[in-house]
Amino acid sequence: MNPKIAVLVPCYNEALTIEKVVKDFQHYIPEAEVFVYDNNSKDDTVEIATKAGAMVGNEKKQGKANVVFRMFREIDADLYIMIDGDDTYPVECIRTMVNQFTENKCDMLVGDRLSNKSYKKENKRAFHNFGNNLVRNLINIFFGSELKDILSGYRIFSRKFVKNYASSIKGFELETDLSIYALHYGLAIEEYSINYRDRPEGSVSKLNTFTDGFKVIKLFFNLVRLYKPLLFFGMVSIVLFVLGILFMIIPIREYFEYQYVYKVPTLIFSIMLIIVSILSLATGLILDNISIIDKKNFKVRYNNTN
Repeated sequence: MNPKIAVLVPCYNEALTIEKVVKDFQHYIPEAEVFVYDNNSKDDTVEIATKAGAMVGNEKKQGKANVVFRMFREIDADLYIMIDGDDTYPVECIRTMVNQFTENKCDMLVGDRLSNKSYKKENKRAFHNFGNNLVRNLINIFFGSELKDILSGYRIFSRKFVKNYASSIKGFELETDLSIYALHYGLAIEEYSINYRDRPEGSVSKLNTFTDGFKVIKLFFNLVRLYKPLLFFGMVSIVLFVLGILFMIIPIREYFEYQYVYKVPTLIFSIMLIIVSILSLATGLILDNISIIDKKNFKVRYNNTN
């Protein structure tokens, strides 16, 4: 049987491009149903998407992640294609992407903009290339992966992925969270190289380079703390222990030199640092065991999802 395919297009003020995105999917993968969920647009996005033949919904909580979460909850399908409504991702390759996804039994397929340098060539926003590379390198180092594009908004998901995914984020940190979530639980991720193109003239990006970049970096370290607690708290423990030893050198030297400790507060502070470092390591060990149990429970839930 052919899988039921849903195209998910979260939108905010994309009147200039949304019709083309909807029409492209209707042309290149006509069996798919296109869903456009609006996020309080001030322009004619809803009207244009409706006239183009898309199923239109609404999410009043601002933020891309909030829109996608609602779509994940409300839309029922076997295979989900997520894409931005700004016409920066190529739809003409979607059939090949879907074939790769189904043939290789992926849980998530990511449209990779970085390998062929198309994003670097087309993107005109300062620091975006640097931010992409920074986040990618951090995740690959901490999670032992070799992903090429972490922040791409062009993705295909299995039904199991969509119906088991959960998060508390709100905005453009979504792609980072999706990638780390899949890596943590050992889901099958593949990438497909795509030709990214910049927004057409008159279309404005909603991304704030520094504000959203900071949110992504903050999310990354929060997810390391959540998914790799022994690594996170172990590193904190090492730093505190080293600082405690360094501060303790002064009172120890005084004792051997004068048989008396004059800097008692320094001694107390160094002991406190060492105690907190031990507590941090113990916290990491406990949370790591909880994380292992969570992974096992997740696998059971995931395998039982229809």
